[in-house]
Amino acid sequence: MNVLFLCTGNSCRSVLGEATFNHLAPEGWRALSAGSKPTGKIHPRSLALLEREGISTEGYFSKSWNDLPVTPDIVLSVCGNAANETCPAYLGPVLRSHWGVEDPAHVQGSEAEIDAAFMTAYGILRYRIEQFLALPLEELKNNREQLKIELDRISTLLP
Repeated sequence: MNVLFLCTGNSCRSVLGEATFNHLAPEGWRALSAGSKPTGKIHPRSLALLEREGISTEGYFSKSWNDLPVTPDIVLSVCGNAANETCPAYLGPVLRSHWGVEDPAHVQGSEAEIDAAFMTAYGILRYRIEQFLALPLEELKNNREQLKIELDRISTLLP
């Protein structure tokens, strides 16, 4: 099963989701990330955070949803609701859920405040991914309706 973490720029949240999911996922589950308007680079703070957490950053890069190697089975949009951010809607016959997380790349303040924003985004994504992976995945991959209910429930959870 392929899970796409989707946002606009594919530089922070979606990459944090992709790398964290792949770090924790069981065999047969794989995450990808993409953006509707990719920045072309991963935010350096995202890479540094992943490395501090012991999560490999090898092979990750900012890309368009038009450049995916496979069609995802599940799309998790991670755009937040601040600053009237528009989250792209992936087109295609996929299961969708919105896991909104505010974009730490837009936070201004001290180094500590910016780092805290990145850790908050990562913490929310990691917690939701852990909740996802704790589901009875083998049962749910054949029950799209129940899986959608669970993904939407998880979208509201905070660590």
